[in-house]
Amino acid sequence: MSDSDDKQELSHAPLIEHLIELRSRLLRSVVAIFLVFLCLFPFSNEIYSFVAQPLMSLLPEGSQMIATEVASPFLAPFKLTLVVAVFAAIPYLLHQAWAFIAPGLYANEKALALPLLASSVALFYAGATFAYFVVFPLLFQFFTQTGPENVAVMTDINAYLNFVLKLFFAFGVSFEIPIATFLLIASGVTSVQSLSKKRPYVLLGCFIIGMLLTPPDMISQTLLAVPMYLLFEIGILFGRLVSNKKKKPADPPTEPTGQRDDT
Repeated sequence: MSDSDDKQELSHAPLIEHLIELRSRLLRSVVAIFLVFLCLFPFSNEIYSFVAQPLMSLLPEGSQMIATEVASPFLAPFKLTLVVAVFAAIPYLLHQAWAFIAPGLYANEKALALPLLASSVALFYAGATFAYFVVFPLLFQFFTQTGPENVAVMTDINAYLNFVLKLFFAFGVSFEIPIATFLLIASGVTSVQSLSKKRPYVLLGCFIIGMLLTPPDMISQTLLAVPMYLLFEIGILFGRLVSNKKKKPADPPTEPTGQRDDT
């Protein structure tokens, strides 16, 4: 065997090791979601009832949801429980992702990435919580009170689930604005001064997003637009801290250790 063949095999070895470890991390993540799902599945009907409570509390006494498809009474709670299992396992999933990429990062990048991961998860949960406790009651109160008096509100359980899941995701992503703003400033794509000059346009954009995601009334739009704008200001605040640190002489980055966590 020639020296070139030996070098080629040595170059392929690290790639194979990384792929094997990636597969291991993915399998652990899937197993974690499956275990959480098994723990939650016996309570799937209770979980669905909890998610449906903002609408059910506004319906007339004796009203109930309906299932227009044969398998909906089983599939709707099943789907919701699976989504909740993924949401609940997100910290562990991010831990697995972090254990895989951390050895390839510099020390200063590790110090920045870990707080960003943790804060992004917290903000996503905060957005979903805000949607459930603040937005849903306003939305469903508007929808149930604006229809004709002779129309009974009987929402299909599958249609309701798809609707609220979209809102959970939309508000969860909207609450990631501070992270997105911070990353844009930290990466040098934009600056604090540039974003500060665009405040009027950002505020207008927040109200446009609020108009698209909420009923056509100013109260609901404001309840979404104002938190989004405040989160944008928080992102600028943390971005300003990063800009100030860049102006100071920084220590030279240390090389990646090349060692991976076994967790």
